Amino acid sequence: MTTTTIETTTDQKTQFLQETLTGLQSEPKFMLSKYFYDATGDRIFQQIMDMEEYYLTNAEMEILQYQADQLSQAIAADGSSFDLIELGAGDATKSIHLLNSLMSSNLEFSYLPIDISAHVIDDLEENLPKKLPGLNMTGLNGDYFDMLKRAAELSNRRKVVLFMGANIGNMNIADAEKFCISLKEILSPNDFLIIGFDLKKNPQKILAAYNDQAGITKSFNLNLLNRINKELDGNFNLEYFDHYASYDPASGACKSYLISLKNQIVNIGNQAVHFAENEHVYMEISQKYSLADIDQLAEKTGFKPLQRFFDQNQYFVDAIWKVD
Repeated sequence: MTTTTIETTTDQKTQFLQETLTGLQSEPKFMLSKYFYDATGDRIFQQIMDMEEYYLTNAEMEILQYQADQLSQAIAADGSSFDLIELGAGDATKSIHLLNSLMSSNLEFSYLPIDISAHVIDDLEENLPKKLPGLNMTGLNGDYFDMLKRAAELSNRRKVVLFMGANIGNMNIADAEKFCISLKEILSPNDFLIIGFDLKKNPQKILAAYNDQAGITKSFNLNLLNRINKELDGNFNLEYFDHYASYDPASGACKSYLISLKNQIVNIGNQAVHFAENEHVYMEISQKYSLADIDQLAEKTGFKPLQRFFDQNQYFVDAIWKVD
């Protein structure tokens, strides 16, 4: 087992402060969902994935559990060695099934999990070696594209990028297109992308997944305010904000907001930010796709759709794209 963690040289705290203030001084206000994931945020998100309403985890888990061998066969392609790069690796609960299958097939590959959360990479380094002895792994902590470029510097082998968990849905359609174009520019011809999409379905089922009765999603959103308090010297009072979710079945956009419950001033470092009563702060989007939307996204951004893998309810799809 070879394990190496590479830290980014970026001053992440300064970037966190600058991007937070930029968002909260904009009209309308917004925050960046990538900052949800400190140690507490990671823990709450694990709770979200365990919720009965949050169907996404089980749907994609089913694909990885029961179709990992078929995915492995597709990845193996010409049998050449490759780097398996996972964007937003989390705890690798789902991808471990694919890793197991690839190792059982005696394929020559390295696993490079990328995550913005140092806590996640530390956890993978501690626990994955116990589960998969002999796995060649290099943990990369930082921004997706910075770390993808680093991965390209580490070896010139074929790349197979995993972008699972419907993480592409954390972007609106325009941003998803830009993301895929940027990703394609880093990759080389015949590299693969395995990308997960949450499919359009009954609107009530979708909304319930982001507005659970127990309030776990609400605590996940509010934790970002708590993180700002701890790391950026903020003084948010979490009782003065509420969580609101909405879903538009026409566009497929499921959006989350925080609502200011009173007219208030919040200090972040040496900056004061005013919130009007009932003012909304846009927190995140969870974009849903049709199959036609998915193929269109691939073709517009320089990828060729190869295969699709569905769960039994067809709630979710993991699509294999090749750099054209």
